[in-house]
Amino acid sequence: MVDGRPAGSPPAAGRGRSHEEDEFGDEESAPRLRLSRRGVVVLSALGAAVLGALAWVVFFSSLLDVRDVAVQGAADEKLTPDQVRAAVGGVADGPLARVDLDGVRRRVEALPRVAKAEVWRGWPHTLQVKVVQRTPAAAVKGDDGQFTQVDAAGVSFATEAAPPAGVPVVELRLSQPAKDVDGVISRGQLVQGAVAVAAGLPPEIAKRAGSVLVHSYDDIELQLSGGATVRWGSPEQTDRKARVLLALMKQKGTNFDVTAPEAPAVSG
Repeated sequence: MVDGRPAGSPPAAGRGRSHEEDEFGDEESAPRLRLSRRGVVVLSALGAAVLGALAWVVFFSSLLDVRDVAVQGAADEKLTPDQVRAAVGGVADGPLARVDLDGVRRRVEALPRVAKAEVWRGWPHTLQVKVVQRTPAAAVKGDDGQFTQVDAAGVSFATEAAPPAGVPVVELRLSQPAKDVDGVISRGQLVQGAVAVAAGLPPEIAKRAGSVLVHSYDDIELQLSGGATVRWGSPEQTDRKARVLLALMKQKGTNFDVTAPEAPAVSG
């Protein structure tokens, strides 16, 4: 006998279920939220309408129009923020999201004094433009007495009546043999070689280099402040010659020769 029942008899009807069975049964009997096909269509339509409204606000309405072009890196009389804004022009009209950033960058970089430009969106109403100006490595004296500024990459970007302070002046003083081979080595190539020399000078020498005189492709001469001169030779091995000259100038002298950097000389 078990609980008043014969052994092997089935449990009496109506007896309570175990705790695990109660939980399982409750979960099965809980109502489930099911959307009808019509409800799914309605919710999808509402979501599409919200996204469409947001897209219209961002890309087509005047709520997020460009109201300002903020310029960084152009704060002197040579390149002003207004000049940069003028270069941007009508490309920045309308919604900020639709501004062609690459197009703006190309317009700004077309300014002669701009070496590089970065453009990005400053929500909600500002177009941000950052410029890096070209730095003159040399000023090339022309036949008209004007000075054309050239950066280290060899790009000419400005011509003025006087050279910038502290920048070497490149001047062609061609020898007769150099004039005779003008068709082989052009004046433009000679100037490029001299600019490469000026751009490769260490700062402590560049600030003393008043002039870079070009007599021929293989005969470039530096005139330093204080009256010293440097025979440089050709534009080749500029980095090595610059290092040798730095060491050489620790010796007393007024004439330094690095035309052959493996055998430099000092005199005077």
